[in-house]
Amino acid sequence: MTIGIGLPVDDPAVLHDWAARADAGPFATLGLLDRLVWHNPEPLVTLAVLAGATARIRLQTEVLLAPLRATALLGSQVATLDRLCGGRFTLGLGIGGRDDDFAAADVDPRGRGARLDAQLRDLRSQWAGTTGVGPAPLRPRGPEILLGAFRPAASARVARHGDGLLCAAAPSWAEALLATVAREWVAAGREGMPRNVAQVNVARAAVGRRRRACLDAGVLRVHRRRGPDGGGPADRARRRRRRSAGLRGPGRRRAGLLPLGAGPRPARPARRPGALLRHSVGARH
Repeated sequence: MTIGIGLPVDDPAVLHDWAARADAGPFATLGLLDRLVWHNPEPLVTLAVLAGATARIRLQTEVLLAPLRATALLGSQVATLDRLCGGRFTLGLGIGGRDDDFAAADVDPRGRGARLDAQLRDLRSQWAGTTGVGPAPLRPRGPEILLGAFRPAASARVARHGDGLLCAAAPSWAEALLATVAREWVAAGREGMPRNVAQVNVARAAVGRRRRACLDAGVLRVHRRRGPDGGGPADRARRRRRRSAGLRGPGRRRAGLLPLGAGPRPARPARRPGALLRHSVGARH
């Protein structure tokens, strides 16, 4: 198993430092989220800058909101970034779920799943050189594509168009999601298995009782809200333990690390990614 790390979005001054330290350390991937009506840096521009500050580590969007973007321009930008970083780019895509992002982009959110399906077909065609839009990416089919998925239609999209799944689901229902994607993969006649990437939000926590409470508390509350039925008895009990412990941040051990808080703005990140890995609750590598 490899472990990637998310870039801090509330402190641009530390982006180069994080990227350089992660590139020199144990991490496999640098990830950056995408929102329009928020304070985060635009991911493709940011990762293009960081491509020149790194040599080994992979760069990844987690996830880029493709329906907000013009497809031909997106394909050109992605292919350019893929060439600039020497093929180290992974394109994580999703449909988005924030009405304010779509309003700001003057895009109708209705039908965004069908729009993403069409975009994926058009991107592959563009990268194959059939449209005349350049440049060409390093790989004939373009960079690796991971797709975010929660619903059945999105699971089928992974099998039809993607190279793998970018999963941000709670542990209580992630297993079922992974199994669904695997079935869709076989049904679509794909060879091998999809590459599964788990995304998890973490926060630094003090040792002792508070650390234990964090471990018992479960995943970040946004994942609970996204659950298909709000979670079972164990999930509700875990939320009660979190409230009784006075916790508002994340704390469940999983594979990937994103330095985010539970509030409207991210928690201030540790200055060194190595420190985040050592001190993140339950993190292993």
